[in-house]
Amino acid sequence: GTRSANMLKQWYQRRVRGSLRRVILCRACTQRCYSVVGLDHVIPGIQPIPSNIIVPSYHKSGIPPPRPQHIDIKSQSAINNLREAGHITGEILDKTIAMADVGISTDELDRYAHSEIIARGAYPAPLNYRGFPKSICTSVNNVLCHGIPSTRVLQDGDIISIDVSIFYKGVFGDCCSTAIMGEGDVTSRELLAVSRDSTLAAIAKCRPGLSFSEIGNTIGEHAALAGFSICKEFIGHGIGYYFHGLPEVYHYANHHGPTMRPGMVFTIEPIIMEGRDAMQILADGWTAVSADSGRAAQFEHTIAITDSGAEILSPHG
Repeated sequence: GTRSANMLKQWYQRRVRGSLRRVILCRACTQRCYSVVGLDHVIPGIQPIPSNIIVPSYHKSGIPPPRPQHIDIKSQSAINNLREAGHITGEILDKTIAMADVGISTDELDRYAHSEIIARGAYPAPLNYRGFPKSICTSVNNVLCHGIPSTRVLQDGDIISIDVSIFYKGVFGDCCSTAIMGEGDVTSRELLAVSRDSTLAAIAKCRPGLSFSEIGNTIGEHAALAGFSICKEFIGHGIGYYFHGLPEVYHYANHHGPTMRPGMVFTIEPIIMEGRDAMQILADGWTAVSADSGRAAQFEHTIAITDSGAEILSPHG
């Protein structure tokens, strides 16, 4: 109710005041408390896929099939497969996040996640999807998403978003989380908290009959109260036997609807930005960075709408 909303607002205002004090002190001394990431050396070559792994249709061509033109309602059997794929994806994400540390390159993280995915009998969904050259996405500091693993090693104070997705038993699993290398500063911790908390708050509202606009409205409120912005160019999506499909899930305040129905499965994956919401794509055609070099954090789950609410299909840290 109104009391809860006011308490949430006061809590975020206290956190934001502390963040602003820390940022002002930080910039007065060093101008920026983190390194701005650009394009780094990507080791060429695609990691091998054993012959026993069931691969998606784009495995060789790099061209995914056209997405469905409607929001499909999943059968219980399909949801069971999506749940299994989601649990595997979440477990691998947790293990990869745990491996991330100062001095580890993002390419090492990619090779580790690749081996874990293959060991589960799954295919790393990003690999050769529209030509993407690696098995996971690793986005550091000012990289919003779709960062290509490279020889760059993680540094103290870096924040890294790791997006893991797989193809398993004919369906896709997809999730993402962000971690800080070392303690980080107040702002980096705030970014992580808001990306996680806003995603979980939006999921908690999901239920049959709710407009999809409520997802963005909820996330937008959390971000605004914390003084952050939301990347508008990348949205959540339907998922199933296809990697990306309808519905389109906007993470900012909007009036986009349809309403939710049992059996719908989709992702919620806001990218919370410390600066302006403007972005650009670098010359590799993938790496999305903030226009002002501000940092970002992302948290993602795949969920299924049930008869009474929503089930998280991709549980992770």
